[in-house]
Amino acid sequence: MTAPTLTTEATTSGSGDLTLTVIVPAHNEEAGLPATLRSLRRQTVPPDQIIVVDDGSTDRTGEVARAHGATVLRPDRQLGSKARAQNHALPHCEGDLVLAVDADTVLAPDYVERLRPVFADPGVVIAAGNVQTRFTRTLWERGRSVEYLFGFHFQRPIQQGAASPMVCSGCCSTFRRDVLAASGGFPERTIVEDMDATWTWQIEGRRAVYVPEAVAWAADPESLVYLRRQVWRWMSGFFQNVRLHLIPMVRHKPMLALWVALAVLEILLAPLWWLTPVLLTTAWHVPLAYAALWWLASELPLLVGTLLYAARKRDIPLRRVLTNLPCLYPIRVVNTYYAWKAMLVELVLVPLGLAKTLTTYHKGR
Repeated sequence: MTAPTLTTEATTSGSGDLTLTVIVPAHNEEAGLPATLRSLRRQTVPPDQIIVVDDGSTDRTGEVARAHGATVLRPDRQLGSKARAQNHALPHCEGDLVLAVDADTVLAPDYVERLRPVFADPGVVIAAGNVQTRFTRTLWERGRSVEYLFGFHFQRPIQQGAASPMVCSGCCSTFRRDVLAASGGFPERTIVEDMDATWTWQIEGRRAVYVPEAVAWAADPESLVYLRRQVWRWMSGFFQNVRLHLIPMVRHKPMLALWVALAVLEILLAPLWWLTPVLLTTAWHVPLAYAALWWLASELPLLVGTLLYAARKRDIPLRRVLTNLPCLYPIRVVNTYYAWKAMLVELVLVPLGLAKTLTTYHKGR
């Protein structure tokens, strides 16, 4: 059920004339930015323009960007969010396509080459590739690596097979510039512009595409402090979009609404899943060790099977993947807590006027 790859001669010729501008929003990224810019310069299909938005940095971000040949834009004041920084650069973009790349994300050398052909279809307005974790040094990075391997090799291909990806990842998404500009630029009304754009355009009847062969590596939170910030932002943004888009989505893009409904159901049932060993022990007097074993075994076949496939596909040592597997569960604890918190705030308290929606963008690392 993987996404169809557009590799025919006609497709290639249809997209070969499309020019590409890269936007890299950056705030105090002098350490990680060089690797990102080097990966852009090494593309087999080089971008026609690279713009770095130096959003109020107090370090050498702008100097580093200029040293790597990028055009640097520095707003008069700190904009404070990725979407606003990207919109600052949008009027300066000359390419037919706009590739938004986070300042701590590294692209595979053939990322643009593999992604650009899908835009031969005029209905495609946004596309992104397979995101993996750059570093696996801490428990949190290792857990996220497993989460990404599973999500991008099981959930995302199924969604693409049904022509309704849940999100084109904002760290490496490509947009059709004219559509983006006509829509008012990168959405600023929610805290996660990538999901907002992906849902909005699919509801309008346009196409979003996941390209599994195009690979990017993102730097993920290395500590619990930064992980909490990132997950709170992601979960708040998800439910902001649920509040904003669910009704028109049910009417105009029911398959996408199904994925959203399943995601919400998973969040609702997550506490019950965590309590299953306790319930088995207290209600049915199953020994706790057996209850915990059954609890894990109920999901391990699908999880491990997908990870085996993903490890082979990505040429990652299987031992490393299996060693990182236990680190997934602390990540899930954080996900569950902030998903429930965001659901209550954004779907209950905000509509009742008892809380304010999240608008402050905190960096995830």
